[in-house]
Amino acid sequence: MKLKKNSKTINFFYFCKNYWMSQKLLLSAEDLHIILFRLACQLKESHGDFDQTLLIGLQPRGVRLAERLLHILTHDYKVHNAQLSKLDITFFRDDFRRGDKVLNPNVNNMEVGVENKRVVLIDDVLYTGRSIRAALTAIDSYGRPAEIQLLTLIDRRFSRHLPIQPDFCGRQVDAIQNEQVIVCWKEEDDEDAVYLVNK
Repeated sequence: MKLKKNSKTINFFYFCKNYWMSQKLLLSAEDLHIILFRLACQLKESHGDFDQTLLIGLQPRGVRLAERLLHILTHDYKVHNAQLSKLDITFFRDDFRRGDKVLNPNVNNMEVGVENKRVVLIDDVLYTGRSIRAALTAIDSYGRPAEIQLLTLIDRRFSRHLPIQPDFCGRQVDAIQNEQVIVCWKEEDDEDAVYLVNK
């Protein structure tokens, strides 16, 4: 995991060493590989040729997961109708303008319409459910889908603030309040892995 400090790139392990007490490996690269193929297979079983399906990745971290799944669907399962949009929910969050910190939006790419589509909303970690609620509100501004499903890599099942549950889940994780789940992707973080870190 790369972070910026004094204009230099530092990795996930440096970050854990300096900002958290300890970290535990939840999923290795091999584990992630298996889970991604399982999730892609479940999507293929549920959505067939994806003719009426739209994948929507939540910016920023859900997009990387969505891109991985799209690659597997296209290259391994030969699904050529799958489409991916990227949704930014910054201005739909319930904590927007509630703090002093300025929230910077990510790129929003919703060029494919959602009207009467079977939408699969994709995010890396399902925690309180508030981000998903914001995403549902944001999607409403683009049309009325026929159906919305939720896919998440990690489900922190005992941390929910809202009655939101995933339709597709990679792994359920039981974590206490002072623990954080960090998903690392090779394209951005130099490795594929999921860690549980103590603050």
